[in-house]
Amino acid sequence: MLLRALIICLCLSQPAQACRTALILAMDVSQSVDPGEYRIQIDGLAAALRDPEIAEILVRDQVALSVIQWSGVDAQEVSLDWTQMFSPSHVQIFAAAVERLPRAFVMSNTAPAEALGMALRHFDTSPDCDRRIIDMSGDGTPNAGAEVSRVRRAAERAGVTVNGLAIEGLGRAITNFYQRHVITADGFVETARGHRDYARAIRRKILREISSVFG
Repeated sequence: MLLRALIICLCLSQPAQACRTALILAMDVSQSVDPGEYRIQIDGLAAALRDPEIAEILVRDQVALSVIQWSGVDAQEVSLDWTQMFSPSHVQIFAAAVERLPRAFVMSNTAPAEALGMALRHFDTSPDCDRRIIDMSGDGTPNAGAEVSRVRRAAERAGVTVNGLAIEGLGRAITNFYQRHVITADGFVETARGHRDYARAIRRKILREISSVFG
């Protein structure tokens, strides 16, 4: 709670500045993700945000970040609300908040359509940024909820880019699903070969998403 209060305080104390990218980091916490794998995800995300190359771009481009945890049809939570990266302190505080996030849902289904719809609505409260991107990560295909392709098309109409991080076991089933049904026409899929590869994959993915050469 203290970290969230510090984030809010820092945001309120800063003047409005130009924002290059508003980025939602949407994490799958469905029942296929065990406690150790959840820990790998939040530690990997925190480490990626602290990466010097990423942190420099976040501040330079005044990137706005938010974290959503998602699972079943009625299981989506804004775990960290919009925070614009005005300084290195913002990045460090946000990364620390990620690292301490309690898991929002346990033993719930996988409903990416509802997660994507919730993420789209979350942009209603985002800073005014040049680009809006949803970073959807997951280790499974849907077993509940609506057709995700329809929500993807809504994102395209709204000018929102959807990228995917597919956490594979064997083969490319999750990668193929994200490529065919989740990402927008201007999006891409990054593949992690298991949860232990997540830290590498999320760093590469975020760097590509916020890079000035992307999009």
